[in-house]
Amino acid sequence: MTQRPYALIGAGPMGLATARQLQKYGIPFEGFELHSDVGGLWDIDNPHSTMYESAHLISSKHMTEFTEFPMSEGVPTYPKHSDIRDYFRDYSEHFNLKQYFNFGCKVTSIAPIEDNQWQVKWLDNEEERSEVFAGVLIANGNLHTPNVPQLPNSFDGEILHSCEYRSPELFKNKRVLILGCGNSACDIAVDAVHYAQSVDISVRRGYYFLPKFVLGKPIDSLGGKNKLPKSIKSFTESLLIKLLVGKPSDYGLPDPDYKMYESHPVINSLALHHLGHGDIKPRKDIQSIEGQTVTFIDNQQADYDLILLATGYKLDFPFADRQLLNWKQDAPDLFLNVFNPTQKNLFVMGMIEAAGLGWQGRAEQAQLVAMLLKLKAEGHQNTVDWFEQQVVASKDDITGGMNYLKVPRMAYYVHKQSYLDSLRKYTQKFEATLS
Repeated sequence: MTQRPYALIGAGPMGLATARQLQKYGIPFEGFELHSDVGGLWDIDNPHSTMYESAHLISSKHMTEFTEFPMSEGVPTYPKHSDIRDYFRDYSEHFNLKQYFNFGCKVTSIAPIEDNQWQVKWLDNEEERSEVFAGVLIANGNLHTPNVPQLPNSFDGEILHSCEYRSPELFKNKRVLILGCGNSACDIAVDAVHYAQSVDISVRRGYYFLPKFVLGKPIDSLGGKNKLPKSIKSFTESLLIKLLVGKPSDYGLPDPDYKMYESHPVINSLALHHLGHGDIKPRKDIQSIEGQTVTFIDNQQADYDLILLATGYKLDFPFADRQLLNWKQDAPDLFLNVFNPTQKNLFVMGMIEAAGLGWQGRAEQAQLVAMLLKLKAEGHQNTVDWFEQQVVASKDDITGGMNYLKVPRMAYYVHKQSYLDSLRKYTQKFEATLS
């Protein structure tokens, strides 16, 4: 009897990483991708991309690349979005991954049926189609549905979310207020400096700012292969950053009231430069808006032509009922952020953030899933049952004891080494069974 294939949703970075691992372990699958090519959001020509023209990778290439497919030496340390798009196209071509995908297809629903199988429905050039699959692997990405906060009162000027931003010409001769202070907010503020009449940035809480280079080396490569205890690593790196760039309050920004890496740091060498030169003016949180006048909580006021909401994204799987995903508060509650304790053969791929994890860490996540499917296909039921008991028990601590901020962005954040240690523990168990 021919094994029924699995459905894989998405051909972005995580979809390709998953496709590669399924391919390696001989798991039949069929992929679905909205766009006409691979690369996901890194393809700025993809109408679903949230990329902007000046966007670069915020981690260095050698800390981010797939181990089995290094980026070429001609690619800069922090590649531009077009370099990453080309990298994924080359990766796909090298491993012949496009053959597995249906492009221009929008998955509209997934639903469990008998025998742990799944009914998947999709639109193929507006034609409705449906098929039964052995399971579903969701890899549609985490950064495509904008988080749009409710502003106090109405603003008579222009309001945009950063997902709509492409070119800094948008800011020409405008008085600009950027809401938020994450990596995209700071990138865009730096862009705006060269075009706008004025650039202000409204910040509610403190962030750690890290330069991209230290002593000519990318900051995420510091320490090499030496693994310091978390407390020592956090303390020494925090001290180093204070010595190199000072405190955020030196630039008019609030200082963070948490430890480094308990929230995602801002990797940007230019934002503080422009703040220090007065090109970007820090502002407090918004209190009220009247017409084009914004009043901040310190009672300062200013007039603006454009408010840009750099307020991030929220997890969204529009084709799946939240109950199916075991959703709790800001994210699905899954073992290792992947395995569903209530639905067998439903996996959420790439719902994970961690400093330094890179695409290789995500490939290891996909490898574990592929190995589990291989165990099922070959009838190693004892090992499968044992692992599914682990999924339900959910005892692995993948936070590494870090007290991550209780904000939506951090709901699926993990500690890199703790997470990799857990993945590798189960991978070794699976390898022993398959060998």
